[in-house]
Amino acid sequence: MSKKFIFIPIIASLSLLGGCNGYPRLLSYPFDPGGRSLNSLASELNPQTSGRYIVFTTDRRGTQDIYMFDTVSRNLVDLPGLNSLDAIASHPSVSQDGRYIVFAASRQGRSAIFFYDRETRQSRNLTASLQAEVRNPTISADGRRVAFESTVNGQWDILVYNSNGEPLNIPQEPR
Repeated sequence: MSKKFIFIPIIASLSLLGGCNGYPRLLSYPFDPGGRSLNSLASELNPQTSGRYIVFTTDRRGTQDIYMFDTVSRNLVDLPGLNSLDAIASHPSVSQDGRYIVFAASRQGRSAIFFYDRETRQSRNLTASLQAEVRNPTISADGRRVAFESTVNGQWDILVYNSNGEPLNIPQEPR
């Protein structure tokens, strides 16, 4: 006796805050079995929004990569030079204008925070000189500061770097 399986794609929707109006609005994007839209058959993880852009990780090509979706043009944005076959990317964050993306990546068991510039198509390791585990980066709206978690002090602390990979001196005591 053979069993038949019926596959029914689930059409996902994303709820975003509606700007100054302060109410959520439902954005519905069509399902694309070819993976050319926001919704696909693959796992879409860690979505982050900023302005008109949504960044997320996905395994659409068999590796965990970073993708960007433009909610105005309703298309995926090409990100040449961002994804690498030898890295597992996660937790992306995007600047307000969509030019800069930060993300965590793991290569050969070592984690790092990477900063990608869409204009120059260059990606660089912000934490190359940091001898610690790192995770969960987020970028400021203007793309000039990146905050992330690090074990540099033997526990998970939050560090803030500028876009050049230099640590910023953040006062420890609130004023």
